[in-house]
This record gives sequence, C-alpha cells and structure tokens, in this order.
Amino acid sequence: MARDAGITTIDTGYGERPRFCAAYLVEHAGRAAFIDCGSNDSVPRLLAALEARGLAREAVDWLVLTHVHLDHAGGAGTLMRELPNARLVVHPRGARHMIDPSKLAAGAAAVYGEAEFARHYGTLLPVPASRVVEAPDGHVVDLAGRPLLCADTPGHARHHIAVWDATSRSWFSGDIFGLAYPELATAQGAFVVPTTSPVQFDPDEMRASVRRLLAEQPLAVYLTHYGRVDEVARLGADLIEQVDAMVALARGCDGGSDRHARLVDALTAFYVERARRHGVVDAAAVVPRLLALDIELNAQGLEVWLDRARS
Repeated sequence: MARDAGITTIDTGYGERPRFCAAYLVEHAGRAAFIDCGSNDSVPRLLAALEARGLAREAVDWLVLTHVHLDHAGGAGTLMRELPNARLVVHPRGARHMIDPSKLAAGAAAVYGEAEFARHYGTLLPVPASRVVEAPDGHVVDLAGRPLLCADTPGHARHHIAVWDATSRSWFSGDIFGLAYPELATAQGAFVVPTTSPVQFDPDEMRASVRRLLAEQPLAVYLTHYGRVDEVARLGADLIEQVDAMVALARGCDGGSDRHARLVDALTAFYVERARRHGVVDAAAVVPRLLALDIELNAQGLEVWLDRARS
C-alpha cells in the first residue's frame, strides 16, 4: 500500500495480477471513505487497509463507486455488510444495479461463462436501497468536512463519475482517464492508454470528459488501473490523441467478417509503436503480454460504437 495526502492506494488483487486494479482509502478527521472496491475477493484487502491505518470499520462513512463494472464494484455488497455506518454513492444510472445486481451478474456470466464468472466474482450481494445515494453531476460527498465532488464523466460508460478531491487537488478517475500500468512506465513517465467498454464507449464524450478533468489543473490523477499519475496535462493530451487515432483505425478496419481480428492487430501495432517511442524495452513482446485483455476490450468497444453510429 502507498499513501499520500490522506490517500492510501490499495492493490485489490483483482485478476490475481499485482498492480492491476486499485481501490483508494481517503481519510480525514478520523473518518474514512473508500473509492471503488474491486471484487468480493478484494474485501479482505480493504478491511486490512483500515486496520493498518488504525481505523475501525465504523469509521467508514462512504463507499464511492466510479461506475458499476465488476472490477470496480463487484465487491460492493459484501464490503457494505462489513461497514455498518457507510453509505454507497453511485451514478444515478448505476444505483439500481447495486440494489439488485442480478442483471449485472447475468450479463457478466453471459460474457465470461458461468464457471469463470463464479471464479472471479462469486455471488454479487445487494445493497439495501436505504444505504444507496445517487450522485448526479455536482453531487458533493462530505467526508468530515473534506468535500469529494462527483462529476458526470461519460465516454467509457454512461454511468461513470470521477471524484474531485479539492484537498489534494486530485481526481479519482475510475476508467475515464485511461489506464497506466506501472510496468510500462519509463524515464519519460507513465504510459497511458484509453480504455473503452464493449457497449457504451463514445469518443466525443470521452474526449470531453478528459478535458473536464484537465480543466481543474489537477496535481495528480488516481487511476483504478493503476495508481497515482502526475504529468496530468501530458497524459490528458496523449489520451485525446489516442482516442482520435483509435477511431481512425476502427474506421479503417470496418467491414468484413475478419473486422475484429484486423482491428485487434491494428491496435496492437499502434500501442507497440507508441510504447517503443516511450522507451519501453522490448515493446513488441511486453505490450501484447500486458495489454492483451485491454486491446480485446478496446476493439470490442470500438466495434460496438461503429455499429451504433450506423444505426
């Protein structure tokens, strides 16, 4: 665990891969909030982080979810059962899925298969409606006098919020500010990649959301995938440039029964070349190994967007 400005970075252990998925513990005046929570298997790590900081479970006032994709929110029901005073904060579009997660579970099981879903996520537990707070754009979570502003930030998902912490002048970005795995960082800094979602990616909304985060001139952004990044202006410009390039690649690959395979190959080559220029050693081998799942999901997201744009 790493800590600064009252913020502790917790490796949730999601996917059995280190430094892949983070949750955050924010402390102020003896009270606490979690931002994102990983899956059910992540809950012991979050509770251990509380214990390490000398905080009782009763000291947690909030669990704030950036969105309800299961690597961010799959453990919410289980965690909330351990936090007697906490309320769960989520985008209005995501609230019903926390109160009744059956559709989330069914959708994920359809994608991964029942056995894989059970292995990665277990049983999704509901959160009582009385403990769920909907957070429209501009909603402020009061953490013992430390305001956490919820900003509607679509582009990755329509039920996505980013959380502005004025105390640290930092954003908790969920997936809207991309991913930057530590293994791809070099002397040039973090290496960032946009992350689409298979059904709700929208490039115009993603660019607008990134610009919204940049407008606050943040000192740092805390990514779920993974950890704190600085040089925010450079990374934001890089993300916008990549969204433009990814859209162009998708349009160039559109059509034909092999569209998906061609797009995966085109995205892989694109990220490898960017990583090589960024100074990643042996980028041709490292990028496909580290980004294989993300490339697959980005290709799916771009294809769904192409098909939707035509309809």
